[in-house]
Amino acid sequence: MKYFSLLTLAVALAACSHEPKKEVMTPAKSLHDFLEEYYEERLPLYPLEATTAGDNRYNHLLPNDISQAFRDTLKAFYTRYDSGIRAYDRTRLSEQEQVSYDVFVREMEISLDRLRFPEHYMPIQQFWGMTLTMPQLGSGQGAQPFKTVKDYDNFLSRIDGFAVWMDTAIVNMRKGLAAGYTFPRILMERVLPQAKDMVVKDVTKSIFWMPLANFPDSIGADDRKRLEAAYTRAIQEKIVPAYQKLYDFLQQEYIPHTRTTAGISGITQGTDYYKFLVRYWTTTDLTPEEIFQTGLDEVKRIRTEMENVKNQTGFKGDLKQFFAYVNNDKKFMPYKTPEEVLAGFRAINTRMEPQLKKLFNLVPRSKFEVRQTEAFRAASASAEYNQGTPDGSRPGIFYVPILDAKTFNYTGMETLFLHEAIPGHHYQNSLQMENEELPHFRRFLWYGAYGEGWALYTESLGKELGLYTDPYQYFGHLGDGIHRAIRLVVDVGLHTKQWSREQAIEYMMENEPINEQGAVAEIERYMAIPGQALSYKIGQLKILALRKKASEALGDRFSVAAFHDEVLKYGCLPLDVLESRIDQWVAQQQKNQP
Repeated sequence: MKYFSLLTLAVALAACSHEPKKEVMTPAKSLHDFLEEYYEERLPLYPLEATTAGDNRYNHLLPNDISQAFRDTLKAFYTRYDSGIRAYDRTRLSEQEQVSYDVFVREMEISLDRLRFPEHYMPIQQFWGMTLTMPQLGSGQGAQPFKTVKDYDNFLSRIDGFAVWMDTAIVNMRKGLAAGYTFPRILMERVLPQAKDMVVKDVTKSIFWMPLANFPDSIGADDRKRLEAAYTRAIQEKIVPAYQKLYDFLQQEYIPHTRTTAGISGITQGTDYYKFLVRYWTTTDLTPEEIFQTGLDEVKRIRTEMENVKNQTGFKGDLKQFFAYVNNDKKFMPYKTPEEVLAGFRAINTRMEPQLKKLFNLVPRSKFEVRQTEAFRAASASAEYNQGTPDGSRPGIFYVPILDAKTFNYTGMETLFLHEAIPGHHYQNSLQMENEELPHFRRFLWYGAYGEGWALYTESLGKELGLYTDPYQYFGHLGDGIHRAIRLVVDVGLHTKQWSREQAIEYMMENEPINEQGAVAEIERYMAIPGQALSYKIGQLKILALRKKASEALGDRFSVAAFHDEVLKYGCLPLDVLESRIDQWVAQQQKNQP
């Protein structure tokens, strides 16, 4: 799943040139007002986050967030609010406010700590980032609305900001080369075709033209004519030149001098940076070595269960041969068209719906759709969930990349739907943003260890939801489970143990049913976003442990639906804060027992 993150508008636009304010907050206002002020002041700094949340006030803004001036503004902003939150006496706050306090303190600390590392020297990679986000927004199929004339004009302003951003990216990458901050060469080679796809001669073939080909009826002829002319100029004079400039720079100047090592330890400050990323993504103090060993243990455990399933099917051969059989046998590829694949996912939801009511009391109001991933990013994309908006104007969307429906393997569909859709990301994200009892900054906050941990935990609910009756679907579930365990091994291996890209690919293919193309894409993802892949399994193991502890403590009075409510009702939390909440809930349940 992907996410983006209120100085006044004037301050946001002045960020490029003014010295940061050194104002210090005081607790003259309630904590609620303090947190709401923070949220409002933050939005123009992160306007894409506002757009994603359905707040359209800043749809015209695209700050140059990789400039040093912007980073200086962020430092002043977070320093000021870090000082402000510490002026409150935590012991005098309500229970819910104490949760907000703890989360906010961590947010300020981690945000300031992150600025120690010059991430702006490595602004572009193949998996996510502005060069991929802008086409998705500009297609009209994402979070950016194209319903009114103002909407179209707003995105034209963002295109202006994007052209500046792209120029800055090239300047920063040159600095990164000089300072020893680059992504691996092979990842930059993956960016080349992505950039080339945006360089079109016919503007009507550009993905940025799609909103013009789908004008709403409310936009009249004169406005259409003006907007068509404006978008023609924007595509020809800003979009295409920006991507062409990037392509030429990468091919001629940057790629020949990038590093050939796979892990982040190959850059300046790489070891310290990875330790930070582990803490950021897992919200724990686990060391890379502890995570590596956890991964090895989980791989061993799940392999044993996979052997049992293989034997249950009557397959004659070893586990690696079974992997090849499940991956390649045509009986596991029953689809002919992308729509048939999408219909297969929708049928999963229908089958498990009666059981959902038994496991969940809290159900989101937000609507939900399954869509095929756009062609321009499908080749390098994973299945993902994009959250909807609180007002329901945009549904939650489960995107499925389908390069060839005839080779789409069905064995992992049930576990994938549980994770990315229901009751995984769609339930968690929707319930969080719909919860008006939370301060705004928590309604749209994201922690990978909680969010991805919850989604992975929900995969374990398959049998309780009436799924995994087919042993091959259950094997698909185990395949996804061992995949997340393997991530702990290969991510740490790549970034602290000098594993090569090829070594990581080999380890992955040896231990799970994945083809070489899939393994390459996964390993290169971990090379691009170190530490992110650790969050899934670390979060899942914590939630499973908390359920086990609560069940043992409450015995016959334990309700899995009530447990799920308690996990979900506070929104995304660092894992230590989540554990504290569950412990308090268990204690309260015990107190209420006769």
